[in-house]
Amino acid sequence: MTSRSGQARTGLIIVAIVVIGALMAPWLLPWDPATQDLPNRLQGPTLAHWFGLDELGRDILARVLLGARVSLMVGIIVVGVSSIVGLAVGGVSGYYGGRIDQVIGRVMDVLMAFPGMLLAIALVAVLGPSLVNVVLALAIIGWVGYARLVRGQVLRAREFEYVTAAKALGAGTLRVLVRHVLPTAVPPLLVQATLGMAGAILSEAALSFLGLGVQPPTPSWGTMINGGRVHLLDAPHLTVFPGLFLAIVVLGFNFLGDGLRDALDPRRK
Repeated sequence: MTSRSGQARTGLIIVAIVVIGALMAPWLLPWDPATQDLPNRLQGPTLAHWFGLDELGRDILARVLLGARVSLMVGIIVVGVSSIVGLAVGGVSGYYGGRIDQVIGRVMDVLMAFPGMLLAIALVAVLGPSLVNVVLALAIIGWVGYARLVRGQVLRAREFEYVTAAKALGAGTLRVLVRHVLPTAVPPLLVQATLGMAGAILSEAALSFLGLGVQPPTPSWGTMINGGRVHLLDAPHLTVFPGLFLAIVVLGFNFLGDGLRDALDPRRK
């Protein structure tokens, strides 16, 4: 448990540093991410520009931190929408059962049958590349995992004695579901949401790398990595720093999710 708690603290520190850096970037950095210095384009890390300059002479550190804003915003919106929809759909499916559960289950099975990233690529390709469409596509494929998790928790919780007692006392279906059944799904849902942040950030970067996500000149880790591919040999810092930040943030959320899972699951104590 000591190593697990250490991982959780490490993940929390990483996430906190990235969030603070993204929020405070305009006040912390003296460089404008849109300012171009063409004579010094592709310049490596220096004291003036710690992460160097990109192919248009723009400061990479400033663009990496502003790219963190995009990644965190996408992760928060996607996880928020997916968890709310999954909580509602999974709660109804697990509590009522019968035909409602069968219909919802078939819909989830169809969505789960497709590889998530391929389905997201198809949706964004149809809707058009933009940040809004990326969020929409990731939310459409993301709610299924939350719904399946909540459904399993509701199937177990609806048989609890206090739920049966609430029904016997005349409590309505909505009251029983909202006040007595769904709260039991909140701890595992919180863990799933934390791990889902890492997945959403990685998916947004992948779609942006393919040119289907955030469009230039808005900085995004995926577009920055894609733009630096042609300079891997002569200016590797164009891809190293955005890729490093992406890996560290994803690792931080995974560490934090593992720590929350251990803390909220009494069987692991």
